[in-house]
Amino acid sequence: MSERVILVGVETEKNYQQFESSMKELKNLTKTANGEVVFSMVQKRPQPDRQTVIGKGKVTELQQLAEAHEADLVIFNHELTPRQSQILGEVLEIPVIDRVQLILDIFAMRARSSEGKMQVELAQLNYLLPRLIGQGKNMSRLGGGIGTRGPGETKLETDRRHIRNRITNIKRDLKEVAAHRDRTRQKRKDSQIFQIGLIGYTNAGKSTILNMLTSAATYEQDQLFATLDPLTKRWRLPEGLEVTMTDTVGFIQDLPTQLIDAFHSTLEESRNMDMLLHVVDASSPERIQQEQTVLRLMEELDLTSMPILTVYNKADQIDEDQFVPTLFPHVLISAKSTKGKERLSQAIKRELMQLLQPYHLILAADEGKELNRLKRESLVLTNTFDEETQTYHIKGFALADSSPIRRMEEEDE
Repeated sequence: MSERVILVGVETEKNYQQFESSMKELKNLTKTANGEVVFSMVQKRPQPDRQTVIGKGKVTELQQLAEAHEADLVIFNHELTPRQSQILGEVLEIPVIDRVQLILDIFAMRARSSEGKMQVELAQLNYLLPRLIGQGKNMSRLGGGIGTRGPGETKLETDRRHIRNRITNIKRDLKEVAAHRDRTRQKRKDSQIFQIGLIGYTNAGKSTILNMLTSAATYEQDQLFATLDPLTKRWRLPEGLEVTMTDTVGFIQDLPTQLIDAFHSTLEESRNMDMLLHVVDASSPERIQQEQTVLRLMEELDLTSMPILTVYNKADQIDEDQFVPTLFPHVLISAKSTKGKERLSQAIKRELMQLLQPYHLILAADEGKELNRLKRESLVLTNTFDEETQTYHIKGFALADSSPIRRMEEEDE
């Protein structure tokens, strides 16, 4: 059963530009967490009140609204300090959470792998630790409702030492997982496979694109944070070249710092790619805002120096002639159409030709095995057979340190 929720947002001199889109996003996040928004309280003030965010008078009004709407929960669009949480909880007498806790809750719902679950728990524990004082009432409801999923399901003890020990253990386990991930990544590097990463704002269509290209059965829904655990699949281009595609967690405005820290190893996947596809929802009214959010987070994660192709998705929901792109290089597609697959494949091929090194090889007629390997491991553009000399003439593009480039260099010497 969904919980009845009141949303609270304060528009300030600092956040007025993205305030409206941020409130709309909070509503979608609440819906994703199975909450029903019964009222949205919005207030304009130079800056949030230090004690209650909205000021005494508004808190009284909020208390009356909560009673009138029979609300089960209040969600603030700002990160609340431990003191603010305590004061508001005591006055309103119903649970009060903030945007951070809501996002953490959705992540707890979405985590599938043991690593994903550990990372969410780590983020939640780091968030909870400074908020344990005065959590009496709220702690007693752990185990039910929005903001209590994850470690809350196991009746989290209020003992700080217990939580600190748990944090230490999770960090140790995550280090082992990261080391394993590093080994897997190194294997992929050693096998000379070109690696492509999908990044972008949450719900831009990354999983849909992965499914379209690789026929991977990933969870694909019109929801925020539908994908949480990174998934890597092989994709074969029409020319035969095999690459890997990795889908990662979606970015969002004001992504909690606890999550950036906790999901470091997940986002680390993106840092080791040869190329990134930045998927953007072309139909979103907040498109520019979302692009900037992703670019800002990419800067934080040190990803901006990597080759990036922007994929404007959901072309079926806009007038293509009126569309004005803001990022380059780019391609406009609908991941729901066959033409979209073709367009994207061609755009990726064009980028690959910029990134890889050209080669020209001559193979003997009995080197059919080597020819098949070239098609799989490099981008073969032309392949002609010379009857007179009984040789194959291959032209294509490959990674700098790959066997076709090395062979060409040897033959030139």
